[in-house]
Amino acid sequence: MLTKKTFGLIGKNIDYSFSRSYFSKKFKKLRLSNCEYINYDLKSIEELSTINLNGVYGLNVTIPYKTEIIKFLYKIDPEAEKIGAVNTIKINRKGLIGFNTDYIGFLKSLPRRKFKRALIFGTGGASKAVQHALNKINIPFEIVSRKNDKKYLSYSNLDSKITVFDLIINTTPVGTYPNTNSILEIPYDLIDSSHTCFDLIYNPIKTRFLTESEKNGAHIINGLPMLEFQAEASWDIWNS
Repeated sequence: MLTKKTFGLIGKNIDYSFSRSYFSKKFKKLRLSNCEYINYDLKSIEELSTINLNGVYGLNVTIPYKTEIIKFLYKIDPEAEKIGAVNTIKINRKGLIGFNTDYIGFLKSLPRRKFKRALIFGTGGASKAVQHALNKINIPFEIVSRKNDKKYLSYSNLDSKITVFDLIINTTPVGTYPNTNSILEIPYDLIDSSHTCFDLIYNPIKTRFLTESEKNGAHIINGLPMLEFQAEASWDIWNS
């Protein structure tokens, strides 16, 4: 009899879970009848200590715990440490080892062209992974935030500044299902065919950010390819 292998997702309000659906289909396709994928929907990260991790080989981590999870790790991969966020955990006898595959997924999803300058909306764990990825391929970037901090650009005074960026990336949850009418307040009239607009959101397929950008001729990318690439990178880590 094959040993049962459990994998799972740590997050909050994760009924929609891309990961559970993706890996359940993968296990079926590979005929891995001994593998299962479970959602661990936690009201706070402290609840992690109440979970029995016997038989759990790996975990994915999503909003809002990508940085909070770090204090539970006994070891962290150098790339994840640089990013300051973890979305993949491998479990062995010693404990939890943290990795980040978001930056891998982002890099693999980018079109194969040289971008001159990127603009990132948001400062959370996903933003940190994108920043790390852009640093790796030498694309300079600036960050837009609602925080009152001089190191960030403000949504309220973007104006013509948006024209100097040819890659625009949304790492915020604005526009995610079920709040699909929400939209980033930016000057869409200044977006055109010289822009590539990338939204890390995958549900809906087209957020209002992508829809409005596409209307003006921008090339658009949603978050599904990135999710699939990061999931496969997680699978490789769990089986390494």
